Amino acid sequence: MALKGAIPVAFGDVFPAGAFATKVEMVADFDASKGGSRVQARDKMTGLPMWAVTVTDPDPDARDTSAKVKVPAATEPVLPDALPGLPFRPVEFEGLTVTPYVNSSNRLAYSFKATGLRAPSGAPVKPAAKTG
Repeated sequence: MALKGAIPVAFGDVFPAGAFATKVEMVADFDASKGGSRVQARDKMTGLPMWAVTVTDPDPDARDTSAKVKVPAATEPVLPDALPGLPFRPVEFEGLTVTPYVNSSNRLAYSFKATGLRAPSGAPVKPAAKTG
């Protein structure tokens, strides 16, 4: 099998109705954090500090309506501006990957990672075209 590690996916395949960012926080390295001191995790590929962007999925058919997307970056990623009059911050992720795993409840879960984030381009979010 040619798949090794994270699987690249199109943003629209994961979030066909878009995504709204609610917060950014550092990802803790639980092995290195000791005695009440939190150490920030680093990306294994780039060595950059890891940040978790919490998003809400507005898709009414979504199985899970909340997710965290990890983003390696030298500084805390800046979220796009909120929509006028609303607390929602539409966001799109660049270089999105997914890693499936079995969680502690023996259920299939997904870990998301992206190379960056940006404000949506204004065009509706659509899944990537299916091939084959």
